[in-house]
Amino acid sequence: MLQAANLNLYYGASHALRDVAVSAEIGKITCILGRNGVGKTSLMRALVGLQTVRSGSIMWEGQDITALKPHERAKRGIAMVPQGREIFPRLTVYENLETGLAPLPRGERKIEDEIFALFPVLHEMRNRRGGDLSGGQQQQLAIARALVTRPRLLLLDEPTEGIQPSIIKDIGRVIRDLANRGTMAIVLVEQYFDFARALADQFILLQRGEVVVEGDASRLDADDVRRYLTV
Repeated sequence: MLQAANLNLYYGASHALRDVAVSAEIGKITCILGRNGVGKTSLMRALVGLQTVRSGSIMWEGQDITALKPHERAKRGIAMVPQGREIFPRLTVYENLETGLAPLPRGERKIEDEIFALFPVLHEMRNRRGGDLSGGQQQQLAIARALVTRPRLLLLDEPTEGIQPSIIKDIGRVIRDLANRGTMAIVLVEQYFDFARALADQFILLQRGEVVVEGDASRLDADDVRRYLTV
């Protein structure tokens, strides 16, 4: 289980996260919602160690990982799919997947067939360069690259951004399937409310770096959430 509490993060004098708390349980999806610039990506980067928090704690599987480096957190089963995908455009699909194997022990560095079962298009295009894929296919590649590490905590930063509706549905099915297996906790950052509502077990809504609404997804008022999401 992930339990982060009282997280404060600064960029210079700018206070990006203000006493933020977030939790994620194995087999469940926690969704973080909010408009652009409210701290969603900062929170995700703090959870994987790409941004250092000034105060607060991040506990994972009963251990304090607040001071650990990103590669140390990856070895503990934490993986992130970043906003913008960040695939390697000149590497093939297969080579992109191989870059995700680094956190695993040498004897376990293989791409499981399950990856291609989840994303059949990647098997068809495994020898194509990543830069030749469509936006939706690149997003599937970015998710698959995170999954090759066999994570127990998967962080997804706006996986539907700029993606065609048919692939959004495919990605949603994969996320739900991964949660239903009961082997990983999932934290999902989203602006697309209907997509998030269909998947989430828990909600956290951020505004100006603070949590303003949170709770069980089934109990949150949709109109109240949309009020904070409307520009």
